[in-house]
Amino acid sequence: MTAPALTFQHRYSPGEPTAPVLLLLHSTGGSPAELLPLADALDPRAAVLAPAGQVSEYGATRWFRRLAEGVFDFADVAVRADQLADFVLAARERYSLRDRRLVAVGFSNGANIAAATLLTRPDALSEAVLFSAMMPLPDSPAIELSGTRIFLANGDNDPMAPATSTAELVRALRARSAEVTAVSHPGGHGITRAGLDAATAWIRQS
Repeated sequence: MTAPALTFQHRYSPGEPTAPVLLLLHSTGGSPAELLPLADALDPRAAVLAPAGQVSEYGATRWFRRLAEGVFDFADVAVRADQLADFVLAARERYSLRDRRLVAVGFSNGANIAAATLLTRPDALSEAVLFSAMMPLPDSPAIELSGTRIFLANGDNDPMAPATSTAELVRALRARSAEVTAVSHPGGHGITRAGLDAATAWIRQS
């Protein structure tokens, strides 16, 4: 049987067989290596699947297009989320990950594409740790997300991921029956030690 094509450039390491798979989704201008230290902090035993975004914004790698700072091209978000979901399913086949727990870990732009994929393709993604995320698809379909688990950590004073947009994302996920754990910190756009510790504890809960 022919192995499925993997349409994203990526890094993969198998980790320990009983550990989860962490799908690492980098921020704007990042690369598949960007979140490797974060993965090691969350679970050093985990397998790592780290693709690279396919959109270039003045040379900076992104997951989807935007029309201006903080203004997303929602049609492109939907298309790119679908492409990422297909990649995840193909990678599960290619690397024999079908029975392993998979958790997306995203920061900023990576967190936003993960959120879009959670909202539209629960067949491919049902768990995620999102740092500095905001609502990526305001008019996403009301797909039932029972069984989906999400952890979010955001700054109350984040100019790039406003608290109002993050709250909108949380409401949308909960309205679709997802289990959401949301924590905040008084800072801006970044990952705090407290947020990382809370995310680590959340991953270990299941």
